[in-house]
Amino acid sequence: MSFQMITRLALLIAILLLPTLAPAQEYVTVPRRLSDDGFYRLVACAAPPAGECAKPMIHWPEARRLSLSVGIVRADPSFPGYKLDLVDAAIDRAIAEINASGAYLVVERSFEPAPDIAFYLLDTPQDGIIAQTSSSLLDGTDLPIGRVAIRSVGNEIQEAAIAISRDINRREIASVVLEEMVQALGLPTDVRSPAYRDSIFNEDYNSVVWLRGQDAEALRRHYPRF
Repeated sequence: MSFQMITRLALLIAILLLPTLAPAQEYVTVPRRLSDDGFYRLVACAAPPAGECAKPMIHWPEARRLSLSVGIVRADPSFPGYKLDLVDAAIDRAIAEINASGAYLVVERSFEPAPDIAFYLLDTPQDGIIAQTSSSLLDGTDLPIGRVAIRSVGNEIQEAAIAISRDINRREIASVVLEEMVQALGLPTDVRSPAYRDSIFNEDYNSVVWLRGQDAEALRRHYPRF
């Protein structure tokens, strides 16, 4: 094998081993409710009904699944104090929902500086650009109301960051926090359909504050106990 071929092969291997960021949150539009399997594939890998995956399936490594940590690592001084308190309480409720879902996962609250899932409560306005957070996952991206960014190596998630805008409506907080946390577990795609107004994955509504039905089933399928 020539030196040039060896160099190209080494470069290819290096590219394949680079960590990747999960694509920006997207949604798939469906006209009606799907089967449990169809819904799971939609939220896990952006597969349309009877179609192929548009994203890779990603999971937290098995060795970390029973001790995933989540916490607030940044709260800008101008982030409203009452909203910070609501986010803080919503994280605890979301942890309880996830741990009670039946999935093979245990999420724990952390007050350490670098949890697995890190919350950033930002002065960034709705639809503004995130900057100067020191998070390579978030800086330079737009912020609708909430955003989750995931870094994975191969099919294994290494870290996740969640940003919340100062403009979030107080009545949306519990739903947005739960949705972003579940998406940080490897279910990053939303669904757009009037048939799914009762889903945390609904692209157009932020009102669901529990894991029930196909939402919980999707998480169980992603992290089965057996």
